[in-house]
Amino acid sequence: MGRFYDPGVPVGEVRPGYELWRPNREKPASVTTKWLTVLLLLLTAGLAALITIGGWSVLEGGGGMGIVCAIYAILYFCFAFLVARWRRGILPLAAALSMILAIFCAVGADSWFARDKAGFDEAALSSSLVGVLVIILAVVQLAVIVVALYGFNQGWNIEEERPIGNGENYGAGAGSSGTAPQPA
Repeated sequence: MGRFYDPGVPVGEVRPGYELWRPNREKPASVTTKWLTVLLLLLTAGLAALITIGGWSVLEGGGGMGIVCAIYAILYFCFAFLVARWRRGILPLAAALSMILAIFCAVGADSWFARDKAGFDEAALSSSLVGVLVIILAVVQLAVIVVALYGFNQGWNIEEERPIGNGENYGAGAGSSGTAPQPA
């Protein structure tokens, strides 16, 4: 009975004459999902940074809460970098942290609008503007959750070996008979 693998080739290396191919990364849906995820993660990082800077002076919990918000912004920037490099494993973590951030936004948005009265200190940005940004951030987090989990299910990590030089004539692009098309 034949084996699926060559015991003479160490794990993580490719047999001589073959190259490593990740077919799911070439699909248009995977590429679109990747870049949409990167865009949403960068948008989250930007909004979190803007809210943190704009509301720093009046954040509940003072500078400690501001540091937590800044860490969130930095994390999402790093997540975007990793997703741009096809790192699929970060997607569930981004979705989980987005759920937590969406809950924080849903709970805290109303308090920004309540500050838009006489007697409250004003932040660098107006309280109502920060409240609107928090609501937008909550909606973006819901989109991050959906897109990240969709991307996680696309199998960006699947690898196959193919003979070197068979690029476009291998796999799904091959004819129905399983043989490569002949040149004209």
